[in-house]
Amino acid sequence: MAEETAALKVEEFAITGSITGKLEDILPKISSSPFFSVKLENNELEITRIESRDINKKPFLFYLVSIKEEGMTVTYSIAPDTSEKLRKLTIIKNVASILSMINENFHVDETKFFQYIDSAIEDVLNSMSQNYSVLFNRYDALVSEYRELKRQNLELVASNRNLTIEAAQLKDENSKLSEELKALQTFSDESLMAMIEDWIIAHNNTIDIDDFAKTYKIPSPRVEQILNKMVSQGYLELKS
Repeated sequence: MAEETAALKVEEFAITGSITGKLEDILPKISSSPFFSVKLENNELEITRIESRDINKKPFLFYLVSIKEEGMTVTYSIAPDTSEKLRKLTIIKNVASILSMINENFHVDETKFFQYIDSAIEDVLNSMSQNYSVLFNRYDALVSEYRELKRQNLELVASNRNLTIEAAQLKDENSKLSEELKALQTFSDESLMAMIEDWIIAHNNTIDIDDFAKTYKIPSPRVEQILNKMVSQGYLELKS
C-alpha cells in the first residue's frame, strides 16, 4: 500500500509471525520504553514511535507497528527528497529492535524475515552508483583525516600554551637580568676612577680599555671618558 500526502509518503509492509500467550503480555514490555506509545484495542496492539513533528506539531516522521494474532503490520512515513530504500532499511532495523523486546511473546517467521532484510539491503546496495561508492570512500578518508588533524591541532594548542608560559617566564628572567646588568653598568664616576686605579696598579701601570670594559661590562666609551677625566684632573699621567 502506498499513500501520498501533501508533505510525505506513507508505506506499509507485513511480517509473518504468531503470538504466544496474550497481547496483554506484550504491553508492559513496550510501555517501559519512553520512546513508544502503546494502545491495545480490538485484539490488536499498536506500537507507535513519533520521530519528528511538523511546524503544526503533527506527526511527520513516524512508524506504527500493529501486532495481531496472525502477524505484524508496519506502517511508516518517508520524508520528501529522501531515499525510500534507505528509510525502509532504517525502519526494519527499528522493528528488529522491537522484536528483540518481545521475542518471548511474538515469534516471527525467521526465514521470511531474514529474506525481507536481505532484499532491503540488496535494494540499497544496488541503488548506490559507482560514483556514490567513490564519494563514500572519499568521505570516509576525509573523516579519518579530519580526526587526525583535530588530534594534531589539540597537541599544537597544548604546545602553544606551554610555549606561551615559557616565553612569559623567559621575559621575566630577561627583565631581571637587564635590571641587574643596568645596576652593574651604572657605576658613579668616583667608583670607576677607583676601579681604574686598582686595575692600573694590578697591571703594571697599564690599562687595556676593551679588556677593562669587558671585565666590568661597561661600555668602552664610558671607560675612555673616565680616563680622560682622570688625566685632566691629574689623577693619571700619560706616558709617551
